[in-house]
Amino acid sequence: MEKDLQSSVDRYWENEIIPALQTYIEIPAKSPSFDPQWKENGHIDKALKLVEQWIDQKKIPNLKKEVLEKPGRTPLLLLDLPGSYDYQVLMYGHLDKQPEMTGWADGLAPWKAVRKDDKLFGRGGADDGYAVFASVCAIEHLLKSDSPRPHIKVAIEFSEESGSTDLPFYFENFSGKFGTPNLIVCLDSGAGNYEQFWTTTSLRGLISGTLKVQVLKEGVHSGDASGVVPSSFRVARMILNRIENLETGEIFPRIFQAPIPKQRIEQVEKTSKVLNESMFKKFPFTEKMQPANTSVKELMLNRTWRAALSVTGADGLPEPHKAGNVLRPYTTLKLSLRLPPTVDASDAAAALKKLLETDPPYGAEVEFHVEDAANGWDSPPMNEGLASLINEASLEFYKKEALALGEGGSIPFMGMLGEKFPKAQFVITGVLGPSSNAHGPNEFIHLGYAKKLTACITMILANVKRLT
Repeated sequence: MEKDLQSSVDRYWENEIIPALQTYIEIPAKSPSFDPQWKENGHIDKALKLVEQWIDQKKIPNLKKEVLEKPGRTPLLLLDLPGSYDYQVLMYGHLDKQPEMTGWADGLAPWKAVRKDDKLFGRGGADDGYAVFASVCAIEHLLKSDSPRPHIKVAIEFSEESGSTDLPFYFENFSGKFGTPNLIVCLDSGAGNYEQFWTTTSLRGLISGTLKVQVLKEGVHSGDASGVVPSSFRVARMILNRIENLETGEIFPRIFQAPIPKQRIEQVEKTSKVLNESMFKKFPFTEKMQPANTSVKELMLNRTWRAALSVTGADGLPEPHKAGNVLRPYTTLKLSLRLPPTVDASDAAAALKKLLETDPPYGAEVEFHVEDAANGWDSPPMNEGLASLINEASLEFYKKEALALGEGGSIPFMGMLGEKFPKAQFVITGVLGPSSNAHGPNEFIHLGYAKKLTACITMILANVKRLT
């Protein structure tokens, strides 16, 4: 099967996937958290219809397609292909998107598909609209081969970027449709480079919410009030100092910390030697800006197993050219606190709310509203046979051995599946490599890497019978 697989997958991508992916990119199918009127606006339904029609046109023998949907909930697309032996695979991806974000380069835009050589720019192509198309590509190639195939199900959701809020409902109320997978393949993760197959071994959890600090009922002349009325921005800084070391960025309350497993430290030591400075040089630093640490190993541990705080938005601050000499009545900050993979997000969110709201400086009105609390995930030990399959595929199509690393982001679906299917093995991978910039401006999918990844997944699925 492997002899001509890559060339066949390449043609499939060029002729079938890329045209559909370009159309998908231009649909602003923002996740419900960013488009509360998503149903009325119709973009999610449009993306679903695009994919459904694309699949229907293929007339894939024995493939069952079903859309699960209940009022008020985003849909779930489920594909089901019976196997020739008793082994179940569940493949996963999502079709909802992050919002536009500013800073796109000239000629690029979030809802505009632009191909430049081996990169396809636009929101959602890499994160991770390609997943459903790549999954179907793998299915079609399995059907064309003589290889025995497992029972394959593909689940594509539309609320991942909102914390997969609707998935628990579908898994609880339609559990029979998902079976009991032996292997779960997720195509929504990252890659350390574009030179080999990468698997993700852990994901951080997340608490997001808004911190509002109010000191006045209305704004007043800063010349009259400054020095008398504490600035709401300074009070917010004081409050954040309760959880974050301003000099180092360390999040020090113990409830936001977790011991780092020995095998993850060993994994980072190996991967850091391969990636070296490319691990941080992929970021668009300003000319003299430096990373938070000089040790690549420590940076990788910071990114995967340590908590970190980002302020991702603000309200109550006028644009500079509209700002007069006024001491503002309030400051609202959008906080994103990444958590170690094994920290319970619900407990951490309750503790964070208490830490931020208790005993406010100067008696200011302080409120922290938790918007999302998603658990992280630490993968179970990988079966040696599966690890061998993954490495064989990487050597076949990338000519380099497979590597593993933790990811700094969150895929709430993984933690949920880990609890629901504790005996399942996982292959968590994706195309979000250096500079692909999911969620930010200039997001792109590296087409050459994606084609090889699709071939790798196809080869792995064609050989999982070795694991039975």
